[in-house]
Amino acid sequence: MNKFFILLFFGFVFTTNVIAQKIDYNTNKGFIAGGYDVTEYFNNKAVKGDSKYQTMHDGASYKFISQKNLDRFKSSPDKYTPQYGGYCAYAIAVNSEKVDINPKTFEIREDKLYLFYNSWGINTLEKWIDKGAANLQKKADTNWQKIKIKK
Repeated sequence: MNKFFILLFFGFVFTTNVIAQKIDYNTNKGFIAGGYDVTEYFNNKAVKGDSKYQTMHDGASYKFISQKNLDRFKSSPDKYTPQYGGYCAYAIAVNSEKVDINPKTFEIREDKLYLFYNSWGINTLEKWIDKGAANLQKKADTNWQKIKIKK
């Protein structure tokens, strides 16, 4: 009987720890994508969201330019959530590091949003494309699985 309770206890502790782990989202300025409207990227536009139109998804805050975009996001949040928690896709691929982004530097690839660092003469979107985005995307997918949880 004691073994049963011990197994039950450890099962509870393990389950609680797994559930408590959260993805580490890049919430610079308090919002995903620095407060830019993630639905507008799919219209090939980088547009700052308005504080009147906000929501939370998976513990991260988002801003939108209109109620229509907010509703669009709420109907399918996983479609619009940036890859790799909104960190620089190139840095995740190459260095397995969470690096901040410039919200105006992005790519929609296979109907997914990728954000990139672009400052001080370094545009990682250009490097992403030049060095083979498809291969880098596979590396980033693998690396992200190892580093995505908040510690």
